[in-house]
Order: sequence, then structure tokens, then C-alpha cells
Amino acid sequence: MSITAKELAKQLNLSEAAISMALNNKPGVSTLTRKRVLQAAVSAGYDFSRISNTNETPASNGTLYFVIYRKNGAVVPNSPVYTHTEHGVLVQDVPFFSQLSEGIDLGCRHCHYYLNISYIYENDDIEALLSEWKRLGAKGILLLGTEMEEHDIKPFTRCGLPVVLIDNYFEALNLDCVTINNLQGAYLATDYLIKQTHAQPGYLHSSYIITGFEERADGFYKAIRKSGMSTSRSVVHHLSPTVDGAYGDMKAVIESGDELARCYFADNDLIAAGAMRALSEAGYRIPEDISVIGFDDMPMCTYITPPLSTVHVPKQYMGEIAVKRLAEIINSTSASHVKIEISTEIIKRKSC
Repeated sequence: MSITAKELAKQLNLSEAAISMALNNKPGVSTLTRKRVLQAAVSAGYDFSRISNTNETPASNGTLYFVIYRKNGAVVPNSPVYTHTEHGVLVQDVPFFSQLSEGIDLGCRHCHYYLNISYIYENDDIEALLSEWKRLGAKGILLLGTEMEEHDIKPFTRCGLPVVLIDNYFEALNLDCVTINNLQGAYLATDYLIKQTHAQPGYLHSSYIITGFEERADGFYKAIRKSGMSTSRSVVHHLSPTVDGAYGDMKAVIESGDELARCYFADNDLIAAGAMRALSEAGYRIPEDISVIGFDDMPMCTYITPPLSTVHVPKQYMGEIAVKRLAEIINSTSASHVKIEISTEIIKRKSC
């Protein structure tokens, strides 16, 4: 069962009044206390739909759950920071997920739903959690499936609640999803590299296999073939999909004396930034010696040196569309399943 405000007060050794002020985003408690209460409430499964909102019109249609599924932790963050909103809490620690959750929160406001956000790990008793949420009256689930494999989806498809999968897609599953057009984005980025450098692009490929990165690989090789180049001649380095991991891996590649390409497409901005750091330390000038383009358009792209060219993903819009689609499913008894792909665009900066 979900925790009550009274139980939360006892657990944190705070007054019930302090808990109420923190949960309802009212003055009277410190920022630190408010943050502590919100993190404990989310961790303990507090039902935020209990929070009254006298200014909300029309009445809420119920509660949606935004589930962030964490498996290997290579891409999805492990230690979220939460901020309270009228409808729930927003994830704020990693730009991709914070912007996505902001879009989901905005979509819930437009469609008049409360929002609960929950991290789920692959070893959790997922069926028990889903059963509890259903008992509490959950209307549907927005499932961030970035790190998920096909078999991980099964508990969600069996739970009896409408589900929209975000940032992943599986051909064998009859399931609604909202995802990035990864193939298009990688194709555009690689084609841009070729036109800028007139050289065979290399590939900074994630060492962790997820569906989105494999789709980006398809786009990379499609652009190579379209240009008349041989895919077998593209230099590929497998790097960890984090800044520090990619830096260490790329440093090892350079020190080993492996062949380097004149330009690179990276599976994400974190890989690109880590690799650029290693290349710069080894004396390579960017973009004069080696050009690099990333994917995601994270805020860091503008303050690394040189600013990183990348593929922009409208993350907030993804969240809004996912809520809209889930609301359509909830309100229809005969809705067909759809795959919605969000288009991307190239952001040209100084790294190419």
C-alpha cells in the first residue's frame, strides 16, 4: 500500500503540518525539508492525487503514472532530484529526462490528470507495484523504455492499464509508443559530416546496446551508403555512453595507436564530449583535425569547447504527445495501436 502523510511524518520525524506544507508546495518549511519530504514521498509511493488543488478546473480525470525504468544505468540516471508541481513531481537531474518530464507534466495539465512519477528497477516486484497502482485508481502508464528489452515490457502489457511506451519500440509488440526518429537524426548528422569534411565518417558507437542506438547505427550506415562510400571503411570505436566513460575509452583508443577517422558521428552528446576531451588532450584540434557531431542537443553542447554540433530532439514535445496519446486510449474502447516518431534537426555549432 502507498504511504500516508501521517506515516510519512512519523518516518521523517516531522509534524503532519510540515508534511502537508511540503507536499502542497506551501510556505512554512525550508527548501531542504521540502526536498527531503518529496524524495521520501516518491520513494515510498505516496499517492499525489490526494493533494487537493482548489484552483484546478475542471476536476481531475484521475492519475497517470510516469514510470522511469532503469536497467543497466548506462543511460537512465540513478539518483533523481525531484521538484513539486501542481500535478506531481518532475525529474530534474539529467536534461533529457527533466525536459521530457516537463512535457509530460504540461500534457497532464492540458488533459486534466494528476501525475505521479516512479523509478522502477528490473529486480523490483513490478507486478505487485502495478497491482497497487491499479487499486489506487491509476488511469494509465507512461513508460520510459530507453533501457528496456522486449521481455521487460511483459508485466506492463499484462497489468490491464493503458500503456504508452516512450523512447523505445519493439516490432513484435502491439503497443502504442512515442519515440525519436533516430534513423533520420543519425542520417542527417552523418550526411552533414560528409558534406562538411568530404571524408569518410567514423562512428563513436555506444558500448551499451539499446534500441535507440541501434536505430542510430542504421541511420549512420544509410548515409554512408547513400554517399557511395563503403560501410566497411568506417572506423568504429565502442565507447561508454557517459562523459567520463567515453573519455577513458577514447583515451585508450588513442594510446593504443588505433586508426582515427577525420570526422565522427557519436551516438549521444555525452559520448561526443568525452571523446573530444580525449582528442584535445592528445593534441588533436577540433574541428581542424577531427570533426565531431553528437545527438540529443543537451545544454552542455553550448559550453564545451568548441560548442558541439548535434541533433536536436524536441524532448518536451515528446512528453506532451505521449500524454495526449494516452488520454486518447483511455477515452476510446477501439483505438488502434500507433507508433509516433518525433522528427529531429541538425544544430550547427563549431565542432564540425
